[in-house]
Amino acid sequence: MNLKKIGNVKFVEGGVCAAKGFKANGIQCGLVHAGASLTKKKNDLALIVADNECSAAAVYTTNKVKGAPILVTKEHIADGTARAVIVNSVNANTCNPDGVEKANKMCELAAAELGLSPADIIVASTGVIGQVLPIEPIANGMKSLVEGLTYDGNSRALEAIMTTDTQPKEIAVEFEMGGKTCTMGGMLKGSGMIHPNMATTLTFITTDAAISSEMLRRALSDCIKSTLNMASVDGDTSTNDMVCVMASGTAGNKEVTTEDSDYEAFANALYNIMLNLARMMARDGEGATKLIECVVNGAASAKTAQIVAKSVICSSLLKSMIFGEDANAGRIYCAVGYADAEFDISKVDIDMVSAGGSIALGRKGCVVDFSEETAKKVLAEEEIQIIVDLGEGNAAAVAWGCDLTYDYVKINGDYRS
Repeated sequence: MNLKKIGNVKFVEGGVCAAKGFKANGIQCGLVHAGASLTKKKNDLALIVADNECSAAAVYTTNKVKGAPILVTKEHIADGTARAVIVNSVNANTCNPDGVEKANKMCELAAAELGLSPADIIVASTGVIGQVLPIEPIANGMKSLVEGLTYDGNSRALEAIMTTDTQPKEIAVEFEMGGKTCTMGGMLKGSGMIHPNMATTLTFITTDAAISSEMLRRALSDCIKSTLNMASVDGDTSTNDMVCVMASGTAGNKEVTTEDSDYEAFANALYNIMLNLARMMARDGEGATKLIECVVNGAASAKTAQIVAKSVICSSLLKSMIFGEDANAGRIYCAVGYADAEFDISKVDIDMVSAGGSIALGRKGCVVDFSEETAKKVLAEEEIQIIVDLGEGNAAAVAWGCDLTYDYVKINGDYRS
């Protein structure tokens, strides 16, 4: 899929290792689902390490059920600093009586090999909920994991966090700040259990820019509202969602401590990272064949625009419509109409656009005649844009989702096997 660039950034290679002073690695340590055999040779344990102490910030799931790693990470970055991330797939370490103990142990094992304090470590897990996390494979693999750290190990680390993901999701950008060239990179796992409600994923972002932890938290909180919080696959908010950012300061810029022009440059780079990761996540939704982008214009407020955009991309009927390539405009109006916001449906126009062309589907709250042949061409493309104009103001929002296919049920019908 095509990357989207906003403002003055340059796309570069390297993911979480693109920024100066960050190493990563991923290995297969032997984690498996209970009752399953180790048949797939996929990495399942990852480590990201900075050469020096970083400012750190994170946001977490709003699900009342939270994975044990979230509870531990919140404690570890309460001081606004971190040096490393340890993360496993296969097992979420959630709803377990010994979950916090195991999450702490993961930090202790990594810290011992790295010569750090356990409090320097961010910990995360993803996979099956409610199965006890075996710590022995992680302990046995830790030495190899640390010894294999390299400044180009991003792909190995990324593989280790993938579960039902079919495509790797990473990105990096260069940008200017304070007269210095800075770099920021990120990687994301997320394919199912994705819904716009705080983080919606496991995402790890690194940068060599110098920025205070307070400003880092502010930038992350602002950017997530219009990026990862605007993506949905299936309406289920995970228990282990986390987005964390580490900023090392090795680029040599003057530390950002206020909302000045340097802060704006940093926030724009972060927005570019999170925008494109959100799009990648939506396109790789479980079983998905198409990316749906809903653009809402003409809203009286940004909040109204966001609510309507989310309502459209979360509609199961609309998602099925896109999969079947059936231009049933009434389903779009239906999804707009039950959005929990105030607006006049008699002013709403709807269009659909893709590389295959564009077509008007509705005007002033009513479905209009359109060419079924043109509609088929529009819907045959991999990326479909639905444009909704509320006709009441100048506010706008964008949300991303995917089609709903037979494979979604197949994947989730035997997820543990």
